Amino acid sequence: MDSTGNHGGIQQLLAAEQEAQQIVNAARTAKMARLKQAKEEAETEIAEHKTNTEHGFQRKLEETSGDSGANVKRLEQETDDKIEQLKNEASRISRDVVDMLLKHVTTVKN
Repeated sequence: MDSTGNHGGIQQLLAAEQEAQQIVNAARTAKMARLKQAKEEAETEIAEHKTNTEHGFQRKLEETSGDSGANVKRLEQETDDKIEQLKNEASRISRDVVDMLLKHVTTVKN
């Protein structure tokens, strides 16, 4: 009787081991499926982010390039103003510079 009880206990242990192995395999399969799904979701999010960033960049580029004509005009005006300012300054001090140069050229030191 004792050997029959042991035999039944061994069968139960083997059945429990098989059941545990099936549970582990199912969990492993579910984990792999979830990892694959997570990877696909991440790739989708990355693609969306890349697209949004690219669209934002293009939009910003269009906005700034549309103003480039205005920027060029502004820079040209600033340059012209600066040139005019320098001409006025040069004409204001040119007589003093000429006098100073003549003084140094004509002065003889012994």
